[in-house]
Amino acid sequence: MTPNGRFALPGMLAGLKRLVLRESFSADHVALRRSADEVAALGGELLGAAPERIVIDGVTHLRWSSGVPRVLLVGHHDTVWPTGSLREHPWSVADGVARGPGVLDMKAGLVQMFHALASLPSLDGVCVLVNGDEEIGSPTSRSLIEETARNCAAAYVLEPAADEHGALKTERKGVARYEIVVHGRAAHAGLEPERGVNAAIEAAHQVLAAAELGVPPGFRGPGSGRTTVTPTLVSAGTTVNTVPAAARVSVDVRAPNAAAQHRVDGLIRALSPRLGGASLEIRGGIRRPPLEAASSRALFALAVEAAAELGQQPPRAAAVGGASDGNFTAGAGCPTLDGLGAVGGGAHADTEYVDVTRLVPRARLLARLVARTLAATDPRTRDPRSTR
Repeated sequence: MTPNGRFALPGMLAGLKRLVLRESFSADHVALRRSADEVAALGGELLGAAPERIVIDGVTHLRWSSGVPRVLLVGHHDTVWPTGSLREHPWSVADGVARGPGVLDMKAGLVQMFHALASLPSLDGVCVLVNGDEEIGSPTSRSLIEETARNCAAAYVLEPAADEHGALKTERKGVARYEIVVHGRAAHAGLEPERGVNAAIEAAHQVLAAAELGVPPGFRGPGSGRTTVTPTLVSAGTTVNTVPAAARVSVDVRAPNAAAQHRVDGLIRALSPRLGGASLEIRGGIRRPPLEAASSRALFALAVEAAAELGQQPPRAAAVGGASDGNFTAGAGCPTLDGLGAVGGGAHADTEYVDVTRLVPRARLLARLVARTLAATDPRTRDPRSTR
């Protein structure tokens, strides 16, 4: 890749407009393909090379790579906004604020990334992976992300900043999802309810049992006070005059570290029925490993140094409950720093916006981080001051 771009706000806004106007709802594979075309074109113009296109189960992902990858930059071009959302939420820029579907999460992050890389003298050792299914859990791109991350010294994730001040995301909780399937026995609710095994009542017991698994009384181990176990969807029965023969309980688990995540996984799988004749089936499991503080510590310190070198305010660190592809890079053993994308607010909401004044400074910060990391990991040009 031969970089040929510079930092310039008008150019960044023009690129952002192009991406926002190409809607990219995760479930619309046709729209995703068109969005990937636009991202590929923008990236190709700034980086001087076309990306590799990887289509898996109809979802289009893009990858740029130069030399042996040492630094991985991760982003996504899909959004949560259904196709046609531009009619009610049009692209606009006014009073230093840009708006439009997906403008913050995370099309502005992609623009910042391309401009940051275009400012570097060489991209040897850089790999860029832009996937098309992050918003639905990255089911088709997870392996691509993990395989690349395992061989890299650092991963920088272009998700939005943690707050309007630009905090970087140094911790993300791991995510697990379960479904407790309750098997009971049907019977007529009026004539002989005693012959049935009420799956709805058993499900109620399991809701209470699951809710107690987050931080049991007296627990002082990893994740104390921060692991959440939340029953969400509950359903039971088929008709109003029948003892329910089946029920389902969905459970969302967020854990700050692997120890807490595996502890809860074991406890959920050990749940047992309370009613005689009832049985349980546990489905699901761990979906995303946590991004723990240890994974981001050195890269965050480097970001603080880079900000000082650029005359910027030092970034703050933030721990968040939401997950991203940074969970996968960290889980693969690659040091990871997240939240390097745009500054704004209202992600996934009608109020979504980007602070336009922060686009260039954030791109400069990313460029300095990538340059420092490349120097620290290249034995030919190793800079002792940049190692940690």
